[in-house]
Parts: sequence; structure tokens; C-alpha cells
Amino acid sequence: MTEIHYKGIHHPAFVTQDMGKTIRFWRDLLGLKLIYTVGGPGDRQAFFDAGLGNRLVFFEWPNVEDIPYKRHGEPQDGPCVFDHVAIAVADEESLWEIMARLDAAEFPVSDMIDHGYCRSIYGYDPNRLPIEFLCPSPRVDLDRLPVFADTDPVEAAQEGPDPQPGHWPEPEPIVDEERLIAPGAGREDFPKRNLE
Repeated sequence: MTEIHYKGIHHPAFVTQDMGKTIRFWRDLLGLKLIYTVGGPGDRQAFFDAGLGNRLVFFEWPNVEDIPYKRHGEPQDGPCVFDHVAIAVADEESLWEIMARLDAAEFPVSDMIDHGYCRSIYGYDPNRLPIEFLCPSPRVDLDRLPVFADTDPVEAAQEGPDPQPGHWPEPEPIVDEERLIAPGAGREDFPKRNLE
């Protein structure tokens, strides 16, 4: 099997009913650079740079309904596929600054929480999107020394941090004549030279 080289999470995509309010929060209050907008009324998209090649993306759908506030990590019943987005910052001072900005703008924000491997604050954007801002501990390197603290781990977790072969069928390579690429939304915004 060919090894896949991952480069981090490019973006989670969220929904807003008010792109102006969303831009004001992420760009103007929190300082994320707005790097790309596409679409138009009823179907806009905006991309924000969260550093190191990570982005946050929002679709504007004017008829979407607000979600209720939900505490980060709190179990819930019924359909659910998302809990919160976590954004790393360089140092603890950045966490205090974000806390001050959210508080001044009257957005809910938690106290600072020490999780051992990081310190975090929890808040919400104007769409009630649950956000965690965290500063990793310089004393903990989970990439080098993973920690497994589940008191009753499932069998798959007991197998350790590395991929385990034999659980899925071996893929057949996609042959050249089957490698079709369809143009997608936004393609016309970028000259061919930028995509090669």
C-alpha cells in the first residue's frame, strides 16, 4: 500500500446566515486574514487563514436556522456530527488576548482550562459555532510520545498509534484513463498556472 503524506487539516466548512457578521467576528475581532471569497447572494463562501496552511470556511445560506448553544464536549442526543473546532495559538499570552477580545465584544468565553497537554479557552462565534483556542504545552509532545489514558479502551485503540494492516481490502490503483477531473466551483477564479 502506498504511503499517504498528510499536511494538516486544510479546512472545516461551516454555515452562516450572515456572512458580514461572520467576517466581522473572524477577521476584525480575532484577526484571521480573509483570503478568498466566492459565490454571491444565497450561496457565498469565505475562507479565513488560521495559520500554517489551515483555513476556516463558511458557506452563507440565508435561510439556515441558528443552533442552540451547546457546551463543548457535552454529550447530546439525536443527530450530531460536529462538536467544536480547536485553533492553536503560539503562546498563553495569545489566549489571554483572545479572552479579552471575546469578553469586550460580549461573546461567551470560559475561564482558562489546564488540560495537561494544553491550556484552552472556550467560546462561540456569532453563528454559535463552538470554538476552542488552545496553547500546546511545551513539555508534552504527543507526536513523539502518544498517551493512551482510556480506562477501558476499545480493541482498535489497544493496537497502538500506527496504522494496522489487514482491516480493509487492498485498493486497486486508478488507471490513467479513469483519472477524470471535473471543474468545480471557483475554478474560473484561478489562472491555470496557479493550479499546476
